[in-house]
Amino acid sequence: MNYYAIKAIYLYEMSRTYRTISQSLIAPVISTILYFVVFGSAIGSKIENIEGISYGVFIVPGLVMLSVLMQSITNAAFAIYFPKFVGTINELLSAPVSTIDIVIGYIGAATTKSFSIGIIILITAHLIVPLKIVHPLYMLLFLLLTCFAFCSFGFIIGLWAKNFEQLNLVPMLIITPLVFLGGSFYSISMLPVFWQKISMFNPVVYLISGFRWTFFNFSDFSFGVSLLAIFSFAILCNSIIFWMFKTGYKVRN
Repeated sequence: MNYYAIKAIYLYEMSRTYRTISQSLIAPVISTILYFVVFGSAIGSKIENIEGISYGVFIVPGLVMLSVLMQSITNAAFAIYFPKFVGTINELLSAPVSTIDIVIGYIGAATTKSFSIGIIILITAHLIVPLKIVHPLYMLLFLLLTCFAFCSFGFIIGLWAKNFEQLNLVPMLIITPLVFLGGSFYSISMLPVFWQKISMFNPVVYLISGFRWTFFNFSDFSFGVSLLAIFSFAILCNSIIFWMFKTGYKVRN
């Protein structure tokens, strides 16, 4: 393992955050505040509480997941796509740097950014609603694992994409609808039985449910199931990344 290479990649990627601070940090926070205003005020006035939890507090885990998933995918995808786009990835591939060095450097930086955004949004939410977290350590662990898993997924998208349109295709047309339909702003138990069964095929449901459990000790599914789901997804994504680098698929061409 080349620690100098990992450090160089990590610090370079983190420096991009400082150059684009408005896009990287300020924009997600503003979006979260707008969600609070729209959903918390408009819908919250119609729904007083869910399972004894005020609606404004109930939607916090879903809002955090919405921002974190999108930021994780976008950060990691753009991080590896630009070296492909300008051709500097060839220098990386010809250097004495292993796949694990590249993964730790790029995905580690993207995970740090996404995790930081999640924490900032939680702090922002705490200033707006009376938020209390029942299992703070589990919450941090689950948030970190989610960031890592979806940064790995975003890294795959960045390697796969041929243009900027493909970079935005998955986050906008697939992830966003899955998050909105995954119980971000409601409990699955509020749906008719038929739609509850349909929702079980949405993988994001398990993430939001597990994350919500760390806040309120209440969820639609077991926390163990949610933890297993995100852990398995992380392993799957990293296995695909190592396979892509080993075979050169979408990397060397």
